[in-house]
This record gives sequence, C-alpha cells and structure tokens, in this order.
Amino acid sequence: MSGTLHPQIASREATSHILKAFHLRASKRLGQNFLIDGGIVRGIVEAAEIAAGDRVLEIGPGIGTLTQGLAEAGADVTAVELDKKLPEVLAHTLAGYDNVRIVQGDILKVDIPEIMGEGKFKVVANLPYYITTPILMALLERRLPITRIVTMVQKEVAERMTAQPGGKDYGALSVAVQYYTEPEIVLEVPPKSFLPAPEVDSVVISCRVREVPAVRVRDERLFFRVVKAAFGQRRKTLSNAMKGAGFAKEEILSAFEGAGIDAARRGETLSLEEFASLADALHAIENA
Repeated sequence: MSGTLHPQIASREATSHILKAFHLRASKRLGQNFLIDGGIVRGIVEAAEIAAGDRVLEIGPGIGTLTQGLAEAGADVTAVELDKKLPEVLAHTLAGYDNVRIVQGDILKVDIPEIMGEGKFKVVANLPYYITTPILMALLERRLPITRIVTMVQKEVAERMTAQPGGKDYGALSVAVQYYTEPEIVLEVPPKSFLPAPEVDSVVISCRVREVPAVRVRDERLFFRVVKAAFGQRRKTLSNAMKGAGFAKEEILSAFEGAGIDAARRGETLSLEEFASLADALHAIENA
C-alpha cells in the first residue's frame, strides 16, 4: 500500500464527481447503488475484522468505495467486477494502492481458487440484491477456504438468513446459511447511505464460516433435498410436501417414525438437528 493520502470515495460529492467524470450512471440491470457513507464502510471493515495482510475477495467493487476502506486497513484485496466499464474507473480511483487487484468477470463463472491461490481468505461484498442468494450459496457449497463472509443485503433477506424455526421467515435459506455459517446482522444501513437511494432497507450481515457444518449428516445432498421438499409447499404437512417432491410414501412414514418426528408437522417447525435426523433415517432406509 502506498503512503499517499487518498481522498475518501465514500461521500456524495466524491461519488457524484467520479460518476460525472466517467459518464457513468447506476445500472438498474446490474442492481447498482453506490455507497456514499464512510461510517458504513468503516463498519463493514470492522465487521470483517480486517487486519493487515488479510486476503480478501471483494465481489462487485463498483467505483472502489468499499475497496478503498479494505485497502486502507491493510488487506490484500482481489476485487471481481462484472461491469466491463468499471475496471478502467477503478484504475483511477484506486491508483496508488498496490494491495488491490481488479479482475473483470462474473463471480459465478470466475475460477476463485485460481485467482485467490492457496490459503484462507475472507469475502466482503456489497452484492446486487437480485443475485445475493445464488452468489452466497455458490460460495458456501463449493467449500472454499473462506473464514468469514461480510455482505450488504436486503434487510428481509438477512432476516431469512438468521431466522429460527417456527417463524414465517424461516425457510430453506435459513437452514442452508446456518448449516454452513454462524450468521449475525451487524449493521443497519438506511437508503440515504446510497446513490441512488434504494427503495428497500439494507443491513450488513456477518457470516462466520463453520469449520464443520452445524449438524453431521450421512448424505449432504439428501439432507438438502429433504429441506427443499419441506419448504417447497409450506402449507402442506411434512409428509405431504415430501410426497409431492417425489419421496415414496412408505419410506417417508418409516423415516418419520425412525427419526421420532410427527409427520403432520410443517417444515418451518423443524430445527437443523431434526432435518438431519429425518435425512439420516431416509438414508438408512434407502440403503438397507
């Protein structure tokens, strides 16, 4: 990192100046809203517990607002940007930071092990809200050596990610995120923190990636198939929802009995441990 003093990008004036200078407009198609609140940038960096030398994968750096905060904290940042117009902008806004590398590409297609190399890293992102869930799940399912994911998300998505059994927000996303991580909402972000201001409330969520999943299962694919089936038709009882998802009736009833779970319950009432018991009971029956 250079010793040069850089002007802060995270302000309305600086952001407006950069957008005007490069003839840019926030792309609705790409879900772009530029962060203009320095306090939020500092909050994200703190939530990620960035220390000098930490390796960070940033998704969607935009014009470099959050990237600058990460670089100033001493992180070694690899930032992946989908918008083909922005790497040129970032070359100017982040000029002088030798601890930042920009990769133009789609995070869902980029070879992350290739660009990040060996060893553990953190993920920090201000994700476009329309694609938050697919990106999160792709990162977690690939079992990359990620220690923490800190991202800006729509408030209602964060509430689903952290929801506990029994509530309306609890669903397949809750189970998946909590299976792989320990999620915690750390910061509320009002619409005025962005340019343009979005029509939804945002929060920063920190997900500490578990070294081993929250529950031990015999067949992970079957576990997630059961979870998906349980929430696929929320108004149905578990047994009917699973029949609708293609599980055989006799196997289902035997599995419920083996797991000690009432087949008349609904999916949103089951804990991760109960989903694991049900999936393992099914696995035992299918492999008997």
